[in-house]
Amino acid sequence: MSWYKLEILFEDEDLLAVNKPSGLLSIPDRWDQEKESLYQLLGESRAGLMVVHRLDKDTSGVIVFAKNQEAHRILNDQFSKNENRKIYWAIVGQPVSEPGTIDTPIAADPFVAGKMTIHRKGKAALTYFKPLENFRDFTLLEVQIETGRTHQIRVHLSSIGLPLAFDPLYGSDRPITIRDIKKRNLREPEETASALMARVPLHALSITLKHPKNLQEMTITAPLPKDFKALLQQLRKWGR
Repeated sequence: MSWYKLEILFEDEDLLAVNKPSGLLSIPDRWDQEKESLYQLLGESRAGLMVVHRLDKDTSGVIVFAKNQEAHRILNDQFSKNENRKIYWAIVGQPVSEPGTIDTPIAADPFVAGKMTIHRKGKAALTYFKPLENFRDFTLLEVQIETGRTHQIRVHLSSIGLPLAFDPLYGSDRPITIRDIKKRNLREPEETASALMARVPLHALSITLKHPKNLQEMTITAPLPKDFKALLQQLRKWGR
């Protein structure tokens, strides 16, 4: 029995949208089919579910599945042509004052398995970002991607010196604690400071697409998970 409580954001006969928890694979692992995945859990009660796109294991937020062949074909076509709008919230570990665009190709890192890198012979990738809320040592960014490359946001932001505030692959491997936010008037020793966020602070907030049956535009939004809300609460309280 899985401990994950899945939040259904939208469902009809063609489309299923779920708020994926952090820590759960989107689809079964290529090498270890025993690892739990969102697709597997949903498939226990919904036969014939079809994958449209994915989120990284540690990324939370909205993910969409098709429920029949025709819906799958139409949604795949939208995603392949970048006709949808995907908005993420990300927290980086430094101030950001201006919006920006990152337009650099991404390829698999030839030296580190499971890691991606910027490479001129990689696949085209386009990312837009803008600061939503500034703190003393952190910034909440709104990020929009027009492509869906593996680790795209993490790789792109890191490539311009703005890695996510916790990201062992592309930035710091130190979980975010209250000490990192307060900086002063600290009562808790560093070695006992509990982690506020021990996964990449990245949440797929919303996706805008055309419904596969009536082609009406719709936006599906995923509420923030508890750890992301808790981190923002502490930043707003102590991090100005």
